[in-house]
Amino acid sequence: MKKVIEAKHLSFGYDNKLILENINFSIDKGDYLGIIGSNGSGKSTLIKLLLATLKPSGGEIKILGERIDKFRRWDKIGYVSQKANSFNTSFPATVEEVVAANLYSRVGLFRRPGKEHRKQVDNALELVGMREYKSRLIGELSGGQQQRVFIARVLVSQPEIMFLDEPTVGIDAKSEEAVYCMLARLNKELGITIVLISHDTSAITVHANKIACMGNKGLIIHDPKEKMTEEFITELYGYGVNLHAHRHDCRNCIRKEVV
Repeated sequence: MKKVIEAKHLSFGYDNKLILENINFSIDKGDYLGIIGSNGSGKSTLIKLLLATLKPSGGEIKILGERIDKFRRWDKIGYVSQKANSFNTSFPATVEEVVAANLYSRVGLFRRPGKEHRKQVDNALELVGMREYKSRLIGELSGGQQQRVFIARVLVSQPEIMFLDEPTVGIDAKSEEAVYCMLARLNKELGITIVLISHDTSAITVHANKIACMGNKGLIIHDPKEKMTEEFITELYGYGVNLHAHRHDCRNCIRKEVV
């Protein structure tokens, strides 16, 4: 398989305190990698390193075969932060306008989107089940619907890799399952490589083909086909964890999503 992300001997710290130390891993094209770990284990830090918003103190990263410090094809990389749904809901923008904003580099900063750009927006909204809401103000939508719109905003640029940092924070359980199921469909049907941080180990185990378990400054790649025991997670997190706190049983969810 083609490697789209490679990290070798990666280290990073804040104020001379190491958060990540000598990490080695790779992500193949079409992977769905779930990242789990306790608070402070470096999950979000790792994502920021892979997005080049932080620079490693040691080691190297390659994105799509290029060293990250030389990488320029950032339109091929999408990112949905954990704070995407905490924006100012009174902002007077429609769903269509929010998604189209990610095409400004193609449209032009002060130009209106053309017919082809509007078609791209419609296609992205269709992928997340939000096309019928395109004329609604973003602030009128539920948290789960808003998060779908922000995912469409990433999809409109047709990325090869999508990073998501706890995308279900602040939304209800029903919408949360729908988001996980939608991401699984995008991964399987479009071949988008997904790198997702989540505290929901049940959802990650159902959908991801690789799980990155983070703790003690390191990273272990776990095969979700192998049973992940509560003892393993407890040792990783450093405190007791109930894996069955949230049962995510969605064997048919790729075909039956909840909008």
